[in-house]
Amino acid sequence: MGKRYFGTDGIRGLANGEQLTPELALKVGQAAGTHFLKGSHRHRVLIGKDTRLSGYMLEQALTAGFTSVGMDVVQVGPLPTPAIAMLTREMRADLGVMISASHNPYYDNGIKLFGPDGYKLSDADEAAIEALIAADVPRARDASVGRARRIDDARGRYIHAVKASFPDGARLDGLKVALDCAHGAAYRVAPEALWELGADLVTLGVEPNGLNINDQCGSTHPEKLAATVVASGAQIGIALDGDADRLILVDEQGRIVDGDQILALIACSFVRSGRLKGGAVVATVMSNLGLERYCASLGLALARTPVGDRHVLAEMRARGCNLGGEQSGHVILADHATTGDGLVAALQVLAVLVAGNRPASEVLNLFTPVPQLLRNVRFAGGKPLEDPRVKATIAHVEAELGSRGRLVVRPSGTEPLIRVMAEADDEALVARVVEDVCEAVRAAA
Repeated sequence: MGKRYFGTDGIRGLANGEQLTPELALKVGQAAGTHFLKGSHRHRVLIGKDTRLSGYMLEQALTAGFTSVGMDVVQVGPLPTPAIAMLTREMRADLGVMISASHNPYYDNGIKLFGPDGYKLSDADEAAIEALIAADVPRARDASVGRARRIDDARGRYIHAVKASFPDGARLDGLKVALDCAHGAAYRVAPEALWELGADLVTLGVEPNGLNINDQCGSTHPEKLAATVVASGAQIGIALDGDADRLILVDEQGRIVDGDQILALIACSFVRSGRLKGGAVVATVMSNLGLERYCASLGLALARTPVGDRHVLAEMRARGCNLGGEQSGHVILADHATTGDGLVAALQVLAVLVAGNRPASEVLNLFTPVPQLLRNVRFAGGKPLEDPRVKATIAHVEAELGSRGRLVVRPSGTEPLIRVMAEADDEALVARVVEDVCEAVRAAA
């Protein structure tokens, strides 16, 4: 049976809409708190958020839920998702919560949960919590009711951890960096960390007002950053998303660089320094065939997973790999984090720049991408991928591509969209087969 609330990355939806309400957040707090009330110690949950207006509402509702079942709550305010994962583990919390809808607009929000080890919850844990949401959980009484407090030094703890991922003794003096924080969770920690390492900063997206997160800025809209890099003479541009677990780069010429090229650069750096583990880089089915070919030139496999950083991380752990990610910019460096961390990934790239004294346009152009086209088809309801006409079209296209390319057709995990992606060396063929599949989906929807 599928889960009702949890999707590919926690619970997400329109804040105060049909599902993601304060009432649901209260029940999630009670259910998750009850599930993690194990042992006789005083239990603790850590709650962070990004800068969305609705974060205040959901934070208080979750706090009420957790304290009502006997969990103490530590609120840390706006911090990146990877910071919450790290602090959950370091503060010996039983559970971590990040209130964020990542790269979505401000009117959406979400609830991401981390276990005491700092990793996102398993499907089994999520299913157990969903069952408790529907049940009447026992509430704490008298002195067992939880307390809530806010701590002020969480930002500094995360900055220290981020800087520890940068090579010992290295600095960013003389490097001009344009930084776009998407008016999101990293609006303070990212500039502070880079400034402390010596970078000359030009900042964008560092004035959140609750409504402007990801609004024509950040990793999903890097065009303004690209223009700023060129106009300011910056040597590189860094774009994070609303919760700073994604990274997109811009080279000094204003060219936008996606997660595949970032993975290629870090893989090359790790291979040369003997740091690459597991003999492979883990990526999703959406990563470009050019990345796969480049990894092969390094003697590495490219292990592919379904879309979603939790699938990437699961495969990394199974294979003993320390590098994985997504074309969209999630980059997981298992030696430093338990989830994607845009700032830590950016520092690996900056380390290569300062060590080699080469321009970003050179170090971030390690392979030529195979022509790839992605289109989204919105549907009103039903299951268009189960339609016989769609199945037949997909089968025909896969046969036509054969070994010359790839086709990936999948439903979005967060929106009513069917995503259609194809790639092959023949660009005209790619455009035609994508349109054929999209037309079949539109007819079925």
